[in-house]
Order: sequence, then C-alpha cells, then structure tokens
Amino acid sequence: MTTAVFVDGQEGTTGLRIHEYLAGRADVEVLQIHPDKRKDAAERARLLNAADVAFLCLPDVAAREAAALVTNPHTCLIDASTAHRTAPGWVFGLPELAPEQRQRLRQSKRISNPGCHASAFILLLRPLVDAGLVPAGHVVTATSITGYSGGGKKMIEQYQASGAFTAEPALTSPRPYGLSLVHKHVPEMMAHTGLTQPPIFMPILGPFYKGLAVSVPLDLATLGTTPEVVHVALVQRYAKESFIRVMPLRDPATLDDGFFDVQANNDSNRVDLFVFANQTQVVLMARLDNLGKGASGAAVQSMNVHLGVDEGLGL
Repeated sequence: MTTAVFVDGQEGTTGLRIHEYLAGRADVEVLQIHPDKRKDAAERARLLNAADVAFLCLPDVAAREAAALVTNPHTCLIDASTAHRTAPGWVFGLPELAPEQRQRLRQSKRISNPGCHASAFILLLRPLVDAGLVPAGHVVTATSITGYSGGGKKMIEQYQASGAFTAEPALTSPRPYGLSLVHKHVPEMMAHTGLTQPPIFMPILGPFYKGLAVSVPLDLATLGTTPEVVHVALVQRYAKESFIRVMPLRDPATLDDGFFDVQANNDSNRVDLFVFANQTQVVLMARLDNLGKGASGAAVQSMNVHLGVDEGLGL
C-alpha cells in the first residue's frame, strides 16, 4: 500500500530536495501538478486533499492559504514555512525534541517543520533547560554560520552567477545579517527550548552552498555547573537517537586540527553536538546540513514518524 504525497511549492529549494528524498521510495506515490496549474487554487486544493501527506514549501502567507484549502481530515500537512511553528494545534516537527514528541507527531495531522538555525539551537539548549542547568530566564547568545542556499533561489542565483565573486567582492567574505535583532526563527527558539527571554541571535552567511553551525557560549560560574555535567546532560538525552551524535568533550579530533568544519554533515540528516570548554567557560556547537536536517530531511523524517515507518527511510 502506497502513501500519496503532494509537494505544494515543488520548484523551491526545499521542495526539490524533498522530491529527491522520495524519488527512490516504492512506498510513496508523488502526486504531480501540471506546471501551468501551479498557481491554480482549485487544482492545488484537489491535490492537497487527495494526498495522505502534503508538504507546504511556500512563503508564510501562501502556506496559511494552502492550509485553509485542506478539508480532508485524513490529509497530514507538513509545513516547511515559518507560519505555524508556534501556532496552536500544530506539532513541532523535531522528533528528538522530547520523549513524547514522536507520539505527538504520529497522532497529529498538522506538523510544522523547524527552521535550520532553530533546530541546531533547540537541540543544544532544550536538554540543558529541562535539566535545570540553564534557567528559563537566562539570556542566551547564539551565532550561526550558514551556507547561502538557505537564502532561497534568488540568493543561490546571486552567488552562482558567472563572475559573481568578481562583480561583487563582498560575496567572498562572511556576511552577518539579522542585525535588527528580529529574526524569524527566534520565536520557535524560545517556544521549544522553554526559554522565557529571547536569545540574542546573530546569523552569518558564508560563501559556501550549504552547511550550518550554531554556537552558544555559556559562563559556568554564572550557571554553577561544569563542562562535564553539561556534556553528560546532552549524552543522556540523545543516547538512543540515530541522527544525533554527541561528540567527546572538548572533541580532540577538532582541537587537533584547530578549525571547525561547518560542512562536515552535508548530504546527511545527521546533527553533531559539541561541548568545547575550559574550567570557567563553555562553547556549545551544533552542526547540520541546512538543506537536510535543517529543512527537507527533517520534513521527510517527520513524515516517516507520522506514518509509523522506519524513521530513516529515504534519508
């Protein structure tokens, strides 16, 4: 028995990658929309309601409009936009979030896919907040460096245009952004870690296609803990998670080389978590593929959980 799947917004970066994940699966039938009808609301509604699972790979406003088109109670929506990540009635599509999260994903017909920066941040902080090592009211700072593919088709075209780096030398260097301190991922970073204060978050765009690393510094004296306790909390939380690796404390392999490879998890659904520390300070780091576990891979993983099939199927 096959699962009917429709990708609304199949021409975007996330939609295309979802199609790649599903292409070799015999258990999935991908419903296709004719190119001429991609903006035809009636045809989109027909396919959305014909699907067992529908991915919304759309801007926020369009995602809300698409969700309103669904009247079939059996259609499970997985929204890759920011529109529903903190909305009532939608389950956050991060199976590793909490022990009960997979059961919630199996039961829900409305799943919101996490943002790439947010996924890395939440996986680092949620276990520490739950364990009381980071108080909910603590003001946390975070920096994320990410490849330009996260900016969508126009940004990809800008970076990959012939002679782009010569015409725009600024593209060759890291580019901090979000300097208004209002980033669309911050609400979910708060809601799904349990933090009551917004993190001070600065993302940085790098001159590479994909790969992402979020770093969070913590002062141990302020928190009254040790690097070992912080590391153990992460190890215990993710001990049984197939897609999450907690690397050794002060990871010797990374320290020997001296540089952190932001792109080491590209083309995978894996997340690596690191605790770098001296005796008074810690830098937590999380590394993932912003198009994999940070977007399309996470969406397919949530679909697998919802359907009750092997969570890593197609990933």
